[in-house]
Formats: sequence, C-alpha cells, structure tokens
Amino acid sequence: MGGFPRARTFALSLPGASEEPHFDMSSFRVQGKIFATVPPGEEFLHVFVAETEVEAYAAEDPAAFAPLRWGQRVRGLRITLAAADDTRLEELIEESWRRKAPRRLLAQRDQGRA
Repeated sequence: MGGFPRARTFALSLPGASEEPHFDMSSFRVQGKIFATVPPGEEFLHVFVAETEVEAYAAEDPAAFAPLRWGQRVRGLRITLAAADDTRLEELIEESWRRKAPRRLLAQRDQGRA
C-alpha cells in the first residue's frame, strides 16, 4: 500500500485516534491532541517525537526523514512518505501517538498486542 493511505490507515487504527482538519492540513488526534499532521499534497507526514529520535532518524535516512522546525526549534520529524519504509513509518506514528495518548488508551493498545 505505502504512502499516505498506509499512514492514514495505521494512524486511525490506534485507540481513540481521529482525523480532523488543522488549518490547511489534515491532523490525526487522540483525545483532541494532535500527534501527526499532513500538509496539502499528502507527500509528507509530520510526527511529534523526541528530538533525539529526530536526530537518529534524520542521520539514518536523510532522504526519508528531516527535522520539523517551528522557527529555530525542532518540533518533530518530517517524513517523506514515498521514501519511508512502512515499518519505520508505523513506529514513528505510534511513538507520536504514545506521547499524547492517555494512560488508559496506552494500556488498551499494549493489551491488544500481548
């Protein structure tokens, strides 16, 4: 499948996830908190992970991953969907979701994986 359809399907499979507009983008949210955004054109996905993750992924595969900056601050990771491996893409979407999801949804996700 790959690309944005795969990212959308996976993001919406996470407990409590929804898709809503966010200015000129689409956003994925959990309990109203944004964990990923998709700019117009659906070429990129922005996920909000720790700066150490951003640095590691950008160093590992700069064609697929780049720091997402807001001004001078790194806010997350910009993923080029056509270049990103599906497994890595899902890992990053889930990591971003985990940073925003409440404990009960984290437990629900972890229980479903056991």
